[in-house]
Amino acid sequence: MLKLPKHILVTRPIHQAENLCQLLAQHNFQAVRLPCIHIVRTQNTDQINQLVAKQAGFDWLIFVSANAVTMHQSFLVNGRMPPTKETRFAALGAATAQAMRENGLPVDLMPSQGYSSEALLASTELQQITGQSFLIVSGEGGRDELAKTLQLRGAKIEYLMVYKREIASTDATQTQTLLRHKQLDGITITSGEIIQNLLLIIEKKYHPLLFALPTIVISERIKQIAIEMGFKKITVAASPSDTAILTAVIESLQGN
Repeated sequence: MLKLPKHILVTRPIHQAENLCQLLAQHNFQAVRLPCIHIVRTQNTDQINQLVAKQAGFDWLIFVSANAVTMHQSFLVNGRMPPTKETRFAALGAATAQAMRENGLPVDLMPSQGYSSEALLASTELQQITGQSFLIVSGEGGRDELAKTLQLRGAKIEYLMVYKREIASTDATQTQTLLRHKQLDGITITSGEIIQNLLLIIEKKYHPLLFALPTIVISERIKQIAIEMGFKKITVAASPSDTAILTAVIESLQGN
């Protein structure tokens, strides 16, 4: 008898989901696309343009995500950073660093281990920073632990918020049908906001079925949010990379 592929829910934004979906397909999984977040440019264009115009004067530019890199580039003239010899560029993790390189930006610093604000703050280069100026390129409503700690160390901080996250307008019919027939086998989740949006997108009567599924997240922080929301079977991937998520899916379903 032909073994049917297991269905895995992919909740990432559309523009970030395709590589993971292809990896799942290569390992005989059926990716079920249900984007729960939509990434859009912020509307405070004047403020952003003012900061972009003077960003070469900062000691550090820190990009907190690949989305921050992409949206930041969209505000630049011809998509190019003005020349700078003094400014150093930092990435919060490997995916962000890759996006920076793809867009022609240098990566002077990224965490040697991990992919969080705490990991970046542990870097030797960010210990003695009194009087240094930092521009943190991010989305609206992100965590402020990075800025608070840098300020406590004597740095001057400004934010360049270039995007915002919105709940995606998405059709959950296929997902709910699979849930109803107990044919959905796992979920991948890459942010706490995605968890919240997922529970808004899926009808409440299906929530107990969601909570019982193997759920793959990318950090202990997201795991705690998932637990608080009611999810029961949670696996933390070794990193946010698509290959690490795939490995966690395989291990989670084998264990299940």
